Amino acid sequence: MTAPHILVVEDEEHIAQGLVFNLEQEGYRVTHAETGSAAMQVFDSERFDLVVLDLMLPDQDGFEILRHLRHGGDDVPVIILTARDDDVDVVVGLELGADDYVTKPFNPGEVVARVRAVLRRAQGDAAPPRVIRAGHVTIDLDRHQVEVGGEPVHLTRTEFSLLRALAEQPGRPLTRLEMIEKGLGYSYEGMDRTVDSHIKNLRRKLDEAGGAARQVETVFGIGYRLAVGENSA
Repeated sequence: MTAPHILVVEDEEHIAQGLVFNLEQEGYRVTHAETGSAAMQVFDSERFDLVVLDLMLPDQDGFEILRHLRHGGDDVPVIILTARDDDVDVVVGLELGADDYVTKPFNPGEVVARVRAVLRRAQGDAAPPRVIRAGHVTIDLDRHQVEVGGEPVHLTRTEFSLLRALAEQPGRPLTRLEMIEKGLGYSYEGMDRTVDSHIKNLRRKLDEAGGAARQVETVFGIGYRLAVGENSA
């Protein structure tokens, strides 16, 4: 089996070298791009399994690259790196379709752990085909597709994974930690805002597709659940 191919887009040499070294030590194939334009060039010629993307690049904003990828229909998993400890940057990145984020300064080992978890989530489990229906929402776990009232809804891998975690136990409230462990594939404290941002995006997409946003209910003091009763859509 070919090792996953990772693109690291980072202009700070010492950070890039540390990331490349640690990822290669884990057995990944790694390509490094110092600028946004260089990243876009390699995107045209190579296929990647995951992108580690710095938001502050010398020639263009990392958001532009992420926006370009998602608007072009590329759902490659993306982990954003930001030196700006700002909730707004994190929320914007997640809303644009990033799968995870790491704030600088960081330990390269943390990034490797996030890469491993996101790739595991993207590759999915070997599970029997199964379709879950809840109200107007249909979740095809085998084909990785979601429909609302028969209309397809495009979700990021992370949004789908969180919806799947809820659908696996319909009607049962899941804490944010449970959703991180079951849906995102790792345990990490302090990720509440990540889950909340993804749920916000998920609800918006379900609402735009057919008004099914309220099926993903907030259970105050606990977390979220997928409503499956007759009045849930």
